[in-house]
Amino acid sequence: MREFIVEADGGSRGNPGPAGYGSVVLDAVTGETLVEAYEYLGVVTNNVAEYRGLLAGLRAARDLDPSARVHVRMDSKLVVEQMSGRWKIKHPDMKPLALEAGRIYPPGQVTYEWIPRERNKHADRLANEAMDSGTSASSVRKPTSAEGATHEPSSAKADADVRAAKAIAAKAGTDLPSAQAVAAPGWAPADMGAPATFVLLRHGETPLTPQKRFSGSGGTDPALSAVGREQAERAAEALARRGTIQHILASPLTRTRETAAAVADRLGLEVTVEDGLIETDFAAWEGLTFGEVRERYPDDLNTWLSDPEARPTGGGESFAATATRIAATRDKLVAAYAGRTVLLVTHVTPIKTFVRLALGAPPESLFRMELSAASVSVVAHYADGNASVRLLNDTSHLRP
Repeated sequence: MREFIVEADGGSRGNPGPAGYGSVVLDAVTGETLVEAYEYLGVVTNNVAEYRGLLAGLRAARDLDPSARVHVRMDSKLVVEQMSGRWKIKHPDMKPLALEAGRIYPPGQVTYEWIPRERNKHADRLANEAMDSGTSASSVRKPTSAEGATHEPSSAKADADVRAAKAIAAKAGTDLPSAQAVAAPGWAPADMGAPATFVLLRHGETPLTPQKRFSGSGGTDPALSAVGREQAERAAEALARRGTIQHILASPLTRTRETAAAVADRLGLEVTVEDGLIETDFAAWEGLTFGEVRERYPDDLNTWLSDPEARPTGGGESFAATATRIAATRDKLVAAYAGRTVLLVTHVTPIKTFVRLALGAPPESLFRMELSAASVSVVAHYADGNASVRLLNDTSHLRP
């Protein structure tokens, strides 16, 4: 079952006064923005605006998936407590709005949480844009499938800036030389748009995995075990429930291609092999346990653990070389899949390196991350070069 987070806010300048709401629907696991909605409401109270924001968010979530579980987060204590059933609804303007909100999803499918205003900035920004624009309803839907995924680079915020600038110019009796190039005074530049979101799936178990043996790109290229195939199916089910994957890329090794194929079959997508996602080559250490490597190559192992430039015995790939390769692959994929959600089926070292680079963490951080077989991690990359780690080593889909 898919899970959404709805963040909503409303405001009124005068209470009652010129009012508007903003709503955002997020994927609960990846944090991806699926829908943004905002509307200028005319003259109403703050509480009415808050409820109207809730209604818009719930309707947008229902349009995406009426069977989804929804967690609502708002900074309105009144709305959260009333919709949770802990406070009575006495005001005549509130009762029909609360009843309408309660009918959008079946009872028990929606939960509510109060959050402080500083944690509700996205919806608050949209509500203020609506009040500033003073126009009728407007909404922006972020693409969640390959169809209709192409979109203009301008954001809802940029559109609101232009409308506000037009209003200022109209009051001053002047014309705008270029409506798309002028923003209202005091507004920040438009945001960088939807990121390239990489859902990082480690392959399922092979016969070497439970024995904790080095298994890179220079070994026997083992296939998934029976346990690994079951893990791949469970991961496929979980990713299908989330419903946001648009493309699937996999390392060329057998275990990753088999894992990717299980997801692709469930989602009806094709798998593209990406050589840059391959695991590190551990050379002479391939197939050995950590203890066996320490016994046979103690000096090489100690150097490898302390120096990212050091190679495994026999001329394998250093962590520094892996990082250079992953960074180049990342940059290529960010450019190719801006605004898309892409499943990357790969290995321990590449996934840890994606996370390390996103955090700007030192190389030794690779040894401080746990990454289980068939686990899911998520990193989002923006056009300005910034990144956000949204999930690490999620294995909840593997539980019975």
